[in-house]
Amino acid sequence: MADIKALLVDDEESFRNTLCKRLARRGMTVEQAGSGEEALERLAAFEPDVILLDVKMPGMDGLTALHKIKEVNPLIEVVMLTGHASMEIAIRGMELGAFDYLMKPVEFEELLYKLEDAFKRKKYHEDRIAARAGGE
Repeated sequence: MADIKALLVDDEESFRNTLCKRLARRGMTVEQAGSGEEALERLAAFEPDVILLDVKMPGMDGLTALHKIKEVNPLIEVVMLTGHASMEIAIRGMELGAFDYLMKPVEFEELLYKLEDAFKRKKYHEDRIAARAGGE
């Protein structure tokens, strides 16, 4: 898990800080952003494998941020995080390219498992692209 670079995007600073520390202890490289706008700014200097993105934030909401993130780099896997059970939002997020979604409060081990799966999927797509490029 030490190879995973993650970006945590959530307006709840204490949640971000705690989760960032716990993921870093597991060997991940973790950066954080407090809004969708800040997440997009971070992508200019930091290329995460996986983004954990809260749906409900002031300013740019998670679905809008997801759409813009996928425009910048379609290979980044995004796991949506919501405190409000809404199948409509979950389905819309999946249509926009989210890897999956989790409900708050989330068990840490479940979150780790989901981030690891998202990372594996990103690496799989990168390897396929590299293989095709090498075969031309």
